Amino acid sequence: MSHDQMLTEPLDLDERRLRRVWSNFATGVAVITAHDGTAPIGFTCQSVVSVSLAPPLMSFCPSATSTSWPRIRTIGEFCINILAADQQEMCRQFARTGTEKFDGIGWRPGPSGAPTLDDALAHIDARLDSEHDAGDHTIVVARITALSAQEAKGPLLFFRGGFGTFDDLAG
Repeated sequence: MSHDQMLTEPLDLDERRLRRVWSNFATGVAVITAHDGTAPIGFTCQSVVSVSLAPPLMSFCPSATSTSWPRIRTIGEFCINILAADQQEMCRQFARTGTEKFDGIGWRPGPSGAPTLDDALAHIDARLDSEHDAGDHTIVVARITALSAQEAKGPLLFFRGGFGTFDDLAG
């Protein structure tokens, strides 16, 4: 079969099949945070990627139905907190809608004023550069303004609908 034939055949791209196939791509997990001057704001995001080293750009994709992203967008500066393997409960807490997401969560203001979550593997402060509608998500491109990392632990990974570590997923 030629490459041209493969592109013209109808594809079965229903949501369930797309989700099943994409679940084979392991990703890290992050919590995007900001502070509006009165309260911290945050949400879990697993679609985070480095875009460019020069200039320093990164990207993430919040859901189009997110209630946290519009509030963070208005602020324009935020922190991407890369979660460690032992922060699975924190991930779940920030994934919920309509809850006090910061209850019991230790944090301090980062360079942008956005919360840097205690014990996260890395903190990447960034400023909104551009946004692009992308179906049921938004593609956010941001300019990195500050960053830090600790390498004492491994990352929290999302794979085939569940959370784990390199050791968990190797088997």
